[in-house]
Amino acid sequence: MGCGSCSTGGGCAPAGCKSNGSCLTNGCSKLDVYDWLAHMDMPVNYKPFNIIEVKFKGSRKEFYINTDNIYLENGDLVVVEATTGGYDVGHVSLTGELVRMQLVKRRVKEGDVVKKIYRRATPADVDKWKAAKDMEWETMHSSRKLALNLNLSMKISDVDYQGDKTKATFYYTAEGRVDFRELIKKMAESFRIRIEMRQIGMRQEASRLGGIGSCGRELCCSTWLTDFKTVSTAAARYQNLSLNTLKLAGQCGKLKCCLNYELDTYMDALKHIPDNVNYLKTEKGEAKLQKTDIFKRIMWFSYPREESWIPLTIERVKEIQRMNKDGKLPEDLGEIVEIETKPVKILDYENVVGQDSLTRLDERRNKNKNRNKNKNKNKGNNQQQPQAQNNGQQQRQAVDPNNTMGPLTEGGNKKRFRPNKNKQRPGGPPPQGQSSNQP
Repeated sequence: MGCGSCSTGGGCAPAGCKSNGSCLTNGCSKLDVYDWLAHMDMPVNYKPFNIIEVKFKGSRKEFYINTDNIYLENGDLVVVEATTGGYDVGHVSLTGELVRMQLVKRRVKEGDVVKKIYRRATPADVDKWKAAKDMEWETMHSSRKLALNLNLSMKISDVDYQGDKTKATFYYTAEGRVDFRELIKKMAESFRIRIEMRQIGMRQEASRLGGIGSCGRELCCSTWLTDFKTVSTAAARYQNLSLNTLKLAGQCGKLKCCLNYELDTYMDALKHIPDNVNYLKTEKGEAKLQKTDIFKRIMWFSYPREESWIPLTIERVKEIQRMNKDGKLPEDLGEIVEIETKPVKILDYENVVGQDSLTRLDERRNKNKNRNKNKNKNKGNNQQQPQAQNNGQQQRQAVDPNNTMGPLTEGGNKKRFRPNKNKQRPGGPPPQGQSSNQP
């Protein structure tokens, strides 16, 4: 399935990608091969390998013969010969001698490659190809409605149009065989194209659709995983994992492919662990196996009615096992292995990013609360002041009918009025040494 950030819709070249080549799910980096021969100079008489690998939507790759010796580079759009007539459009994914190695890896003979590369894609070819890709989403939903009307137990997960808009491949999943002859007739009448139905498995469907796994990253099958290997519950048993299907199943409903990633390491470590050691017989009693650390090569045993576990090395376990086979019983399990325990390092997260304290916001919040409490107290006291201010204003008007003292302020303090010094008072000039602003 084409990456959502690409303008081309079905697997894009670096020039047509809006994410500058950083899209992952079935996008520009899907199944890329690093050309480690690109910087090397070839011999003078070297003839380039005439087979080119072309990538199409999803993980489909095919080989084509470059009969006209067209100069092609990775990411170029080319028009190639289709299998059932017509032509298709794809991106060049690999050229040169690495294609010869890919043929060997995929077990394809050079003589079996018969399809040809016609030309580089012209603007008209690209426009027609983009129009075909834009029809895929609507066609898929219309075909799903037709399948539901016919009560077919199948799920159409993806549609891939050919570059010339004459053929479409429908990928579907089903538990068994499905008779879709009537469905093909109705789809041919609705879409007016040649139709090919291809059944895929659950893993292939997850690879085409993409998604996020339980690890928080994109699915391996939709980013880099190419070969699907069988995964069994034995892989979980060897790694001492709980056989919980909800935890071991992936997005496809099958066992996770990552169960095989570390299986070889566990298998190598299990070669040195003795088998069938459930009990060890001693004169003190039978010691039962409780736990095995295959990487540290330590096995824990415990006697009945005792809670403590006794760690033993693999060599000591094999020795006691041989003695039991010979009919001998040791006095006890022997020396207890001293297990080194590293002290837990307490990490300091206080000044990691240059901050004084992680609780600085809490301290600021407490200060704001105290400040708000003080404001509320002041408001309660100020509500009793207007009545006192009114009484003071009435007394002042009785003493000063001309209101020369000025209005009262909010806090109840008097705001004195300063008369003009040049204006003569009614009673004559003030005596010498007396302030002019006094009444």
